[in-house]
Amino acid sequence: MSRRCALTGKGVQTGNNVSHAHNKTRRRYLPNLQKVSIMSDALGKPVSLRVSAAAIRSVEHKGGLDAFLLDAKEDDLTVELRRLKKRIRKIAEAAAA
Repeated sequence: MSRRCALTGKGVQTGNNVSHAHNKTRRRYLPNLQKVSIMSDALGKPVSLRVSAAAIRSVEHKGGLDAFLLDAKEDDLTVELRRLKKRIRKIAEAAAA
């Protein structure tokens, strides 16, 4: 499993630990990833994802997983999430018609 958020693509960053004597040693900043099940209103069932805490807040701010995915760019999503977005869009269009 990679240390990358499924929704936002947030990953590991690198930097330095800097001591009082100003010695620099390399370190890694890991994203705060959580394994969560987010409910999809269109599908009527939860979707299990490994996402960052910031992504969880973004999903809630947008109004749910469906709204977040429909608003997201295709290039920013993984292949699995593109398929999920396509299913959600198809269900939403059928409900609107």
